[in-house]
Amino acid sequence: MVGTGTLVLASRNAGKRRELEPAFAALGLRLLDLEQLQIESPEETASTFLENSLCKARHTAQHCNHWVLAEDSGLCVPALDGAPGVRSARFAGDSASDRENNELLLQRMQDLSAKQRDAYFLCVMVLLRGPEDPDPLFARGIWQGEIAAKMQGEGGFGYDPIFLPRGAAGRSAAQLSLQEKQACSHRGQALRKLFAEMQ
Repeated sequence: MVGTGTLVLASRNAGKRRELEPAFAALGLRLLDLEQLQIESPEETASTFLENSLCKARHTAQHCNHWVLAEDSGLCVPALDGAPGVRSARFAGDSASDRENNELLLQRMQDLSAKQRDAYFLCVMVLLRGPEDPDPLFARGIWQGEIAAKMQGEGGFGYDPIFLPRGAAGRSAAQLSLQEKQACSHRGQALRKLFAEMQ
């Protein structure tokens, strides 16, 4: 599937790499990220997850000799017109921490009713087999849930402490084991679809 046995994740987010590593390790593939390869991230200026993901994939493929996996994902709250959306990682500012992003979202939602707390994570993945690949593989996953009233749990990253997935009995994504999260998350869904396309 990948001749070199190495796949590059077009991200400097160690949390994303840790979530994806086991699935690729099961295929005999080593997953490296931009931090490990000392490749700078491109600016994410697009207005959609798909465009951002493809931009990251193309940029990374120009700087390495491996297949590249890029993904753009974020949390969308319909009651806030889809925010944080594509700006999920930068919701509270370009250098904001996960905690700052979570706190700002909780603040924005404090006056909303229970019915207005619905939210979902969206992930779009792109796989490039080279910088000039004319036919990239795409996959998409959605994870439905709602926003909690406060942060709960120490696991995961990003908005996991305030996202209550449907069917999780009131636990936040940060309170799920990695196996539980991979089984139902937006990223896990997209990855399984991508693997099916790669066969």
